Amino acid sequence: MSEKDFSNRLAELEKRITAAKTSRVEPPRSESKYEKANLAWRMVIELVVGMAMGVGIGYGLDSLFGTLPIFLMLFALLGFAAGVRTMMRTAEEVQRGKRTGDAPGDEDAAGPSGRDSE
Repeated sequence: MSEKDFSNRLAELEKRITAAKTSRVEPPRSESKYEKANLAWRMVIELVVGMAMGVGIGYGLDSLFGTLPIFLMLFALLGFAAGVRTMMRTAEEVQRGKRTGDAPGDEDAAGPSGRDSE
């Protein structure tokens, strides 16, 4: 086999590879029931953790200062507000993912920007 035939075959192979890469269409990704359940549990846990942290801080401050449960009630409300705010951020993240076509939580496989690094 001559050098010219080899380079022609190599160039043709490169063309076929680039054509295959550009014509490759990924099927639309549908969310399974497990992914939806995972998202729901994540949001519930975010709310509960916010409340628990608020109650813990409030109880600690009340026991430290020997006051009535003023700090407990105050920080329970602040913890609830923080939990709701975190849940809203998660909901916005999911909405952004649906608009751009990315699925939430795919950053591990695709990198931090949500795109495959090639």
